[in-house]
Amino acid sequence: MIDLSRIAGSVPDGTHVLIAGPTASGKSALAMEIAARGGGVIVNADALQVYARWRILTARPSAEDEARLPHRLYGHVGRDEDYSVGHWLREVAGLLEEGRRLVIVGGTGLYFTALTEGLADIPPVPPAVRAEADARMADEGAQALLAELDPATLSRIDRLNPARIQRAWEVGRATGRGLAEWQDATPAPLLPLSGAAAFVLRPDRDWLAARIDSRFEAMMAAGALDEVRAELPFWNPAHPSARAIGAPELVAVLAGEMTLDQAVEAAKAASRQYAKRQRTWFRNRMAHWVGVALP
Repeated sequence: MIDLSRIAGSVPDGTHVLIAGPTASGKSALAMEIAARGGGVIVNADALQVYARWRILTARPSAEDEARLPHRLYGHVGRDEDYSVGHWLREVAGLLEEGRRLVIVGGTGLYFTALTEGLADIPPVPPAVRAEADARMADEGAQALLAELDPATLSRIDRLNPARIQRAWEVGRATGRGLAEWQDATPAPLLPLSGAAAFVLRPDRDWLAARIDSRFEAMMAAGALDEVRAELPFWNPAHPSARAIGAPELVAVLAGEMTLDQAVEAAKAASRQYAKRQRTWFRNRMAHWVGVALP
């Protein structure tokens, strides 16, 4: 297990803290320990924990934890709202302006790299282009859009992430410039690594897989199916919030398309695949962060 006290004690008072790691690796517990010992506001850096509709399925901090220590940017976005890394950065900028110490924790690697390396100032994608991309994704799949990306963007894109592929295609379609070209014109970062203590959790694969499985079982025991049932009248698989792992599988159960056992196993497998993608991102983009081996 993580030696929370040792890590928390290694961070100088007043220093902002960044904690990245794959799903179920224990990030939130470490953030709580650091904030409890040295003060600060715990700030979410997970692209799905921002949505109000999901507390159980996205493993958001409990209401008790939120009451014990200040938490920000959790569950504050409506079920049908888009929320990009640009939205997140603007909100973090406001928190930094308040002058309080931030303990930023999550598993969305793009948030952390945008925060510490800068984010290209790309114009908003028009609704018509977004609708065109959505239609092509549904009819042709991500590979069709991937094939139309410019070479520089193609060399950088995560080819296993349909959302990233669609985003890159939309940018090129809307602006006439490839995403890589926009990225190369990136302004200065909001919080460079020199201004923070940055940790990335690097768990053993088998240890993490067991944690993922047991955590999803705990989610089910805590009422994940009821959480999905309550949202069923509003369900739209095209909404970004619908990417919450376990949501599509449990919707299928409620629609009679899958047994509960099948859904649970599918959700566990999806979580393990997601963790694999996260570990790859952290390995490639955060090799210079302080690594914390687990268990």
